[in-house]
Amino acid sequence: MRSRYPSLLITLISGHLLAQPQPTKPAGTPDRMQLTVETIMQDPKVWMGTSPSNPYWSDDSKTLYFDWNPERAKSDSLYKISFTSGKTLTATKPLKVSPTERRALPTEPISAFNRARTQRLFERQGDVYWLDVKTGRIRQLTNTVESESNPVWSGDEQRAIFRRSNNLFSINLQTGELTQLTDFRPGAKKADPKLTDSEKFLKQDQLRLSTVLKERKDKKDEADRISKADRPKRPKEIYLDDKMLSIPQVSPDGKFITYRLAKSPTNAKTAQVPNYVTESGYTEELSARTKVGSPLPSYEFFVYDVAKDTVRTVSTKDIPGIGDKPDYLKTTAKAKADTAKKSRPVVVSTPVWSEDGKVAVVVVRSQDNKDRWIMRFDPEALKLTLLDRQHDEAWIGGPGIGNQNSPGNMGFLADNQTLWFQSEADGYSHLYSINVLTGSSKKQLTSGKFEVQQVLLSKDKSHFFLQTNEVHPGEQHYYRMSVNGGERVRLTTMTGANEVTLSPDETRLAIRYSSSNQPWELYVVELKEKGKSEPLKLTSSQTDAFKSYPWREPAVVTIPARDGQTIYGRLYKPQNPSGKTVVFVHGAGYLQNAHKWWSQYFREYMFHNLLADKGYTVLDIDYRASAGYGRDWRTGIYRHMGGKDLTDHVDAVKWLVQNHGVDEKRIGLYGGSYGGFITLMAMFTTPDVFKAGAALRPVTDWAAYNHGYTANILNEPQSDSLSYRQSSPIYFAEGLKGHLLICHGMVDVNVHFQDTVRLLQRLIELRKENWEVAAYPMEDHGFVEPTSWMDEYKRILKLFEERL
Repeated sequence: MRSRYPSLLITLISGHLLAQPQPTKPAGTPDRMQLTVETIMQDPKVWMGTSPSNPYWSDDSKTLYFDWNPERAKSDSLYKISFTSGKTLTATKPLKVSPTERRALPTEPISAFNRARTQRLFERQGDVYWLDVKTGRIRQLTNTVESESNPVWSGDEQRAIFRRSNNLFSINLQTGELTQLTDFRPGAKKADPKLTDSEKFLKQDQLRLSTVLKERKDKKDEADRISKADRPKRPKEIYLDDKMLSIPQVSPDGKFITYRLAKSPTNAKTAQVPNYVTESGYTEELSARTKVGSPLPSYEFFVYDVAKDTVRTVSTKDIPGIGDKPDYLKTTAKAKADTAKKSRPVVVSTPVWSEDGKVAVVVVRSQDNKDRWIMRFDPEALKLTLLDRQHDEAWIGGPGIGNQNSPGNMGFLADNQTLWFQSEADGYSHLYSINVLTGSSKKQLTSGKFEVQQVLLSKDKSHFFLQTNEVHPGEQHYYRMSVNGGERVRLTTMTGANEVTLSPDETRLAIRYSSSNQPWELYVVELKEKGKSEPLKLTSSQTDAFKSYPWREPAVVTIPARDGQTIYGRLYKPQNPSGKTVVFVHGAGYLQNAHKWWSQYFREYMFHNLLADKGYTVLDIDYRASAGYGRDWRTGIYRHMGGKDLTDHVDAVKWLVQNHGVDEKRIGLYGGSYGGFITLMAMFTTPDVFKAGAALRPVTDWAAYNHGYTANILNEPQSDSLSYRQSSPIYFAEGLKGHLLICHGMVDVNVHFQDTVRLLQRLIELRKENWEVAAYPMEDHGFVEPTSWMDEYKRILKLFEERL
């Protein structure tokens, strides 16, 4: 089919925007605000209002602080609400915190508490402070030009330990004595110049010939020896050479300092993104990232023994399974020829210590992300003892599991022997415990087809506070559960998402809550001995203009997939269906959008209301690899993106046709980032299903994307080229039949504009004419300017109006 568009139409943003037809009111509907693209894509804080964010409690649990912008200023301000208890919980009106008061406030109480939780340490503006929780008294411990950070207590709680530049220091809270604990130095140690043989002979000969010269040398050597003996003991000089230091930590008893060094590869090429619209008037380059398969940093984990003044490397070569080859490699000719088992490169986490400082564990992760080992760590013997191994032939992931920079959710119970942690061992991220001293008594504390998404151990270590999605995959609720497992007591009631911030005294829940058609607001609930109070609403953020439209509550539906799995989706039903359908594809891959709370895709949500007003049926599904549904769903795209994630969309369209009377010849789809990628795969490989598609900032070739995301799913292109070949849209462009719109920011440092440019050249060479591209010269991956959002969505609407 020949298009009226030229084969290459690159439309740059200008002052002229495409004409936008005004929406018409469907017959029989009540009067309502008429949505337009200009309205829904304007500055959100101006027309929608700004929801409260980042709530935190005062140390006495009587005041709640949060960021808010009801005045629609250029940036958020800090607000506070105070509470009093009685027969009913009462709250003051939100009050803006003055700049003077704000500067005097301690940071939110997530910093280092002592064991009795009567004192805590915190960092503010690059200095370290001590706080008495009961009286609120604050004492500044440092006041320097250099920045101090990460304050923690020493094991005896007599000193505050903090980081300054690359080194660790401690300050005695009684005497104020400052002690440097490490002496990490950049670069290599300068060696004394080596003498040649002739120079050595001359030096020795001179000392033999001159008694005075010999006596002077002996006196100098003796003075140096005495001076060195009298000098206070200093930490060992540790030269970093060309490596980067991370996670230095002092053991609770002060005997050992652990740290990690990373060496960056010298041959890893970094992509550069050209920036055309600049203040200088010249094209400038933005440094972006390396591409998947590029050489990775190498890591080593060290222990500095303070008493022995020695540094030793922790060996990982004997970790069980460290030489195991991934299954996908076992079938290649190269792997069959290479029968030797080689240790895979790994990364060791910072140690997690028991409260009494006697036991430590570390998490070791393979760099191919197919193994996570939890190991007891003995710093004196440099011994690693296996406690738990989680292996996944796809990749390790899920809520609370952590990453190469974090051990994940874990800690010790009151006995200082039992470690609690999260694992996907049974297919869903659940809570487990194990005895660290014996390596036995492993116990699963939660189970079921749901995910534990957040964990907090209570102050007395008798129970956990948990966030899970057990009521429904599209709801988030807060629970209390004994550390021994068993019954979970639900503490939240409102349908949607309940993001809870627990007060320090554990008597109140600050809840940031939203539903599918109501943005986030703050509530508070008081926990009582005999239950809890009803949620008290604290803020109201939306403008009258935004509230004047009756925003739809999309139906959360379930759809059968061809392999028997259940797909969750959000369905927007028009009052007067036209038969036209648009399918929205969320981005990020591992993200959830078919839920019952306010979507992070709020602009798209409003656009879907606009489409429904115009008679479109709109569907948005949590396709394979979306978050919230466990390990098998998360890894369902392993080695084939554009496989089950695409067939889920095709199956969803089939369900729409069979059950909701949509016209199978008038179906379009759109999405950004991963959603743009799926749109391309759909238009190229299932061209008879979708008549039109808009791919926004799409990945066109996964070999050009980053390592951290892509290598998990497709391995590396040099070792698993088949996965990249079957997952990259650029290889299937010949299949394009319907009409395609591509929109991409030209300074995108995530999915580079080069991805789109390469696809354009491919489409030109294939003589395809039914496509167009809109380029946005000043936009990164996430658009910022309202005019860019307006232009993009006018083009999307125009595509669907003309082609469906």
